[in-house]
Amino acid sequence: MRCSEEAIAEKETGRVEAFSDGVFAIAITLLVLDLKVPRLNDQAEGGLWRALAMQWPTYLAFVTSFLTILVMWINHHRLFGQIKKSDHLFLILNGLLLMGITVVPFPTSLLADYIESNEARIAAMIYSGTFVLIAIFFNLLWRYASGKGGRLLAKDHDAATVLGITEQYRFGPLMYAAIVVVAYFSAIISFMLCLLLAVFFAIPKSAKPRELNRI
Repeated sequence: MRCSEEAIAEKETGRVEAFSDGVFAIAITLLVLDLKVPRLNDQAEGGLWRALAMQWPTYLAFVTSFLTILVMWINHHRLFGQIKKSDHLFLILNGLLLMGITVVPFPTSLLADYIESNEARIAAMIYSGTFVLIAIFFNLLWRYASGKGGRLLAKDHDAATVLGITEQYRFGPLMYAAIVVVAYFSAIISFMLCLLLAVFFAIPKSAKPRELNRI
C-alpha cells in the first residue's frame, strides 16, 4: 500500500512538472516575437546591415531573457529532482512562479523599446524588478517543499544538493533588488548584471561536507 501511495504521489508531481515545462516553453518562445524583419525604403542609409544593427537592443534583450528563462527552467527541473510530493499550497506557489515566468516577455520588450530613450532607467527597473519577484517565488516554493524536515522531498533526497540549493537561493531576491537600484543609474549595466546572475544560478551548488555536519 505504501509503495502504491508513493507511486501516486510521484505521478502527481510529474504532472506538475510537465505542466510547468509547457509554461516555460511558451514563455521562452514568445521572446522571439520581438525579433522583427526591418523594412527599408529608398532613402534608407546603410542598407540592410545598418537596419539590422540598429535593432541591437532587441537582440540583447532577447539573449539575456532567453538565457535567464533557460536557467530558471534548469533550476526548476533541479528542484523537482528532489521534490517527489505535492499538495494544495505547493501547487499555488508553483503557479505564482509560473505567473512570473510568463510575464518576462513583456519587460523584455519594454526594455528593448526604451533602452535608447530617456525612459531607459524606468524600463530597466521594471525589467530587473520582474526577476526580484520571480526570485522570491522560487524561494517560497523551495523553502515550503524542503521545510519541516523536507515535507515534500523524496525520502532518499540528496542532503548536499538540498542544502546547496537553499544556500544559492538565499540571496537571490536581494541580488536582483540591488540590480534594480543599479538600473536607476545605468540600464545597460543592470542588463549585464542580470546576465551574470543567470550564469551564477546556472552553476549547481552542493554543500561541502563540513557544512552538512552542522545540520
